[in-house]
Amino acid sequence: MRYLKFVCLLACLASTPVMAECTSEQAFPAWLKDFKAEAVAAGLKPAVFDSALAGMTPDKSVIQRDRSQQTFALDFLSFAGKKVVPYRLGKGRELLKKNADLFKRIEQQFGVPGEVLAAFWGLETDFGGNTGDMSTLRSLLTLAWDCRRSDFFRTELKHALWLVQKGDLTPAKMRGAWAGELGQLQLLASRYDQHAIDFDGDGKRDLIRSHADALASAAVMLKEAGWRAGEPWLQEVKAPREMDWSQARLDNKLPLSSWAEQGVTQADGGALSGSGTAALLLPMGRNGPAFLAFPNFDVFLAWNESSVYSTTAAYFATRLSGAPVLRSGNGPVATLSLGQAKQLQAKLKQRGLNITKVDGIIGEETRNAVRSVQQELKLPADGYPDAQLLSQL
Repeated sequence: MRYLKFVCLLACLASTPVMAECTSEQAFPAWLKDFKAEAVAAGLKPAVFDSALAGMTPDKSVIQRDRSQQTFALDFLSFAGKKVVPYRLGKGRELLKKNADLFKRIEQQFGVPGEVLAAFWGLETDFGGNTGDMSTLRSLLTLAWDCRRSDFFRTELKHALWLVQKGDLTPAKMRGAWAGELGQLQLLASRYDQHAIDFDGDGKRDLIRSHADALASAAVMLKEAGWRAGEPWLQEVKAPREMDWSQARLDNKLPLSSWAEQGVTQADGGALSGSGTAALLLPMGRNGPAFLAFPNFDVFLAWNESSVYSTTAAYFATRLSGAPVLRSGNGPVATLSLGQAKQLQAKLKQRGLNITKVDGIIGEETRNAVRSVQQELKLPADGYPDAQLLSQL
């Protein structure tokens, strides 16, 4: 399922200093000539290439944005507190009601509930109200020429050009976020090209102006990523004060009865009920909020691999489904600053643990490394770093 990561770029791009250490090795005109040969060899018509990119040059502001991202360095409660707000909840419920027939048809065909689609719709573009107004082709051209993730964006740029060649979009209509995401659900050009569908019956796959096409296409991708129709995705619970915290990780799905035996209850303290398996998700460690993450939660991670974003989206969907405001947990959580988190990752990497990027974002990779060190130091192994762990390292 992981190969279906239609990942929002704001989550997966690293938070690095504004001034990059790398620079593009090839002058832009020479690079563009080579890229044209590559695109034409892949099936793009030379006339389409020349027309779509005529006179276009790299946009330095895009590179600066790429180097200065810190959005997902926020902890879960801070991020969710900024995103799952009364305005979005009210607007989401209003649109679910207004478009009830559309959401019903989508769920009948693809199995994905309207609340899940509305949560992504609200988080990505405020329900289509803020899709971005930057030239998609220029953004992708810039990032494809830039050194940091050139291979990834070369592929995205080719898909964007194929969308033009196929007649789905014109270059003028391809306007969106600074990193090249398109439409009301902010899809990468490759996902738009490969998975978009015409759901409103007008003969076009328009994910920018047609919310029916955009929502149905998102449902297609969620289904292909493994969505299980009729099953839950996230449930808030109450964790005990003490337990084997190393069990609380996303790759450890246990029957609900096993979690009940370890002292996990419903959020109101009642006994757990229901069947199936789930992981115990502690987005801010043993003292913060607690959730049971069912197999469908993995599909949220396939949409966006940031655990903070995915947990927020899944929580937003539960609120739209009628769940109450979450509890803050068992006690106050002292979070690390961005600088402290980077320092922690650097120290973990020095110890030989798997840390790909020292970016201050506490994702699953960092949490797994933290859990390993916590066990070594005889600390509660909940996978969430704090100042005590940093000082001991």
